[in-house]
Amino acid sequence: MIARFLLLAGVASASFIASTASAQDAAQPVADSAEQATARGEVIIVTARRRAETAQEVPLAISVIRGDSIEATGNFNVVKLQQLAPTLQVYTTNPRNTSVNIRGLGVPFGLTSDGFEQGVGIYVDDVYNSRVAAATFDFLDVAQVEVLRGPQGTLYGKNTTAGAINITTNQPTFDFEGRAELTVGNLNYKQAKAAISGPLSDTIAARIAVAATSRRGTIYNVTSDRWINEQDNLGIRGQLLFKPTDNFSLTLSGDYSKQDPECCGTVFVRVGTTQRPITRQYDELVKAINANPNPAYPGRNYAVPSRNPYDRLTDLDSNLNAGNKIGGVSARIKWDVGPGTLTSVTAWRFWDWKPENDRDFTGLSVVSKSQNPSQQDQYSQEFRYNYESQKIDFVVGLFGFKQRIDTQGTEQQGADASRWSLTGANAGNPSILQGLTATNTQWLKSTSAALFGQLSWKVTDALTIQPGARLNYDKKSGFYQRVVTTGSGAVINSCAPTATQGNAVLTAQCGVYQPQLSAPSDSAWNFTYDFNVNYKIAQDILAYATYAKSFKTLGINQNGLPLNSDNTVNYAVGTVKPERVNHFEVGLKTQFWDRRATFNLTAFRTEIENFQATVNGGQFGTTRGYLANADKVRSQGIEADFKVVASDRFTAYANGAYTDAKYVKFCNAPPPPELSGGSSTGIAVTGRCTYTGTPGSAATANQVSPPFVDISGERLPGVSKWAFSYGAEYNIPVTLLDKDGQLYLGVDGNYRSHWNSNASPSIYTEVKGYALTNFRAGFRGEGFDIFGWVRNAFDVNYIENLQVAPGNTGLIAGQPGDPQTWGGTIKFSF
Repeated sequence: MIARFLLLAGVASASFIASTASAQDAAQPVADSAEQATARGEVIIVTARRRAETAQEVPLAISVIRGDSIEATGNFNVVKLQQLAPTLQVYTTNPRNTSVNIRGLGVPFGLTSDGFEQGVGIYVDDVYNSRVAAATFDFLDVAQVEVLRGPQGTLYGKNTTAGAINITTNQPTFDFEGRAELTVGNLNYKQAKAAISGPLSDTIAARIAVAATSRRGTIYNVTSDRWINEQDNLGIRGQLLFKPTDNFSLTLSGDYSKQDPECCGTVFVRVGTTQRPITRQYDELVKAINANPNPAYPGRNYAVPSRNPYDRLTDLDSNLNAGNKIGGVSARIKWDVGPGTLTSVTAWRFWDWKPENDRDFTGLSVVSKSQNPSQQDQYSQEFRYNYESQKIDFVVGLFGFKQRIDTQGTEQQGADASRWSLTGANAGNPSILQGLTATNTQWLKSTSAALFGQLSWKVTDALTIQPGARLNYDKKSGFYQRVVTTGSGAVINSCAPTATQGNAVLTAQCGVYQPQLSAPSDSAWNFTYDFNVNYKIAQDILAYATYAKSFKTLGINQNGLPLNSDNTVNYAVGTVKPERVNHFEVGLKTQFWDRRATFNLTAFRTEIENFQATVNGGQFGTTRGYLANADKVRSQGIEADFKVVASDRFTAYANGAYTDAKYVKFCNAPPPPELSGGSSTGIAVTGRCTYTGTPGSAATANQVSPPFVDISGERLPGVSKWAFSYGAEYNIPVTLLDKDGQLYLGVDGNYRSHWNSNASPSIYTEVKGYALTNFRAGFRGEGFDIFGWVRNAFDVNYIENLQVAPGNTGLIAGQPGDPQTWGGTIKFSF
């Protein structure tokens, strides 16, 4: 779609959207149009299509956000960008469990698995980042961010079905330059950034940038007497440019980022009624624990510290940690060969993840330990050749990708686990589950290769036809082993019916953790294509239409497999089918009032068969989350952007999106909390699904029944039907302390309507809509900018995410959004 974000040229912290961002390697092909636009206001240059061009000439849905615009609004990572881009949804319970979706599509909502691909690709200087954890780090010396909406498979190395986030950093320069920025605020917020660039010789230039962010947590843990969910980020990036001639350049880059916060905890939000017996629901279970305390907790009278989530109090009793390291090196070569440019991008990246969580979301010792540290290595190589002429442009590329992820997991039941999860006499015997431990070892090997390309044929000066195609191969191999030991250290070798028959203790233990061994493996070829027609109705009016046949490759279940009705492992769901995508889009891009104003409009419809969805039965153990195929989903909607540069003194923008994203057919979805514990095999709502078989007998009160429900016609999780963002800035020229500059006042805001935070929509996980407003005011001039800011200015209470606690007790926990924050920023550059 559209350069949604525009900023008055040369103004460092004007309204966040819009800008004269000069993307890396943007040059002569757009110089003339850039000069014309700048004379009347501005031009935005993008490289989304692997060549430099103005955003208003790109016939696809695109939002462009300049680096200094991001900083002006305090949106310092991808997670925060959803406040600026209405069709971008980013939800996170911790860095690993982060979902980045566009138009409601991208990754399954819920616990993350390494066994599936991202539907939204994240690229930094042409390097694909395979894990969304990269999105939780601070933007580091960013020049601009391009958010592309819709399938991106014929121009990008890694195929993506929902879109791409293309991040461009500032490059080394042969002119000596530098910048520094310091921000302080309430909640002990501190952020410092610095970058310096310059020549080392006539042919070599270097750039180095650092950033550090820290902030006190927003939730107080009465158990540890500490604030949790803090921020603690550190990052560094270095680049070396070798440019011996005008037609050849080699850029070597290296970066390292580290997070080490006490994170990520939840607060009590509510309790919902399930279909389980009343004695097996949250409030009654707490009463039973208080009435029959474990000897380890004599005289306990447990109660959550607050039932109001906006008191921001919790009592989590397990260690919390979100240790996160990510980095890598890359080499990018650009070489003008013949009539075109050859680009080679070679990269290695790593990711180390060291988490600790409280999996029961309470101060009770139900799950005493939960941690799944992992280590990832990825290697990628991309070759592209770009050719441009009066009539024909094309891009053709080769892409190779190899990845390995190793994970070592431990989950252990605590002193209250028996009372929480068992019934009858077993519930009164804490030794049955206390110390029961599942130790998981797993690895994933993933290989991908692709040939892709796109042709642009300028039939006339007004009409252009752009076909594209992609041939893709993927192979995934996995290994998963779970070893289960009792509190006494004895190994449970089997949970087969022959082993558990007549053994009530073993039956109870196997209802929580079962030993497993699986090694799923699969491969697939895919051929996809897209076709775009765009027509210049007038000099400043561009209309376009796109059809794309795309895919998301196969997935494998890496977190353990669910159980059959007889408590045996269901190996049939070890792999999931590739998604098949049909995407339709039409758009209109316009400029008027001597190019001082733009209005862009897009309508889209995306249909996906075999949608890869997260199935979460609400239990402890393997069925905490695995992948399955929903028969079909559909996302459709309309997006609109408006921006005006009324004068050098005033700019404004408004963006809106209507998104209707639904499951068209999903018969085997997990039951929402209100249906957990029911007795029917399946609950058919729409009549689209036919159920056979009988429900299995529950080995423990923790067993889910019904095992599945029909949620055809329900909305996809995480998607607001309506989303808006807006902003304006006014400035006046003044002289202060012998400095010429501008006094300015800016406002930015966003609104999202209600959405659901569970894979199967639930009345208990409905998140209310909310509107946030930010203000800033300051004084800027040549080489400096000093301003104060307030975010969430009206201290709106809102929820970022809700989670259904394991055990199907009706407990709903969540993470409240940031309260009102305020502070000041000083920026200098030369």
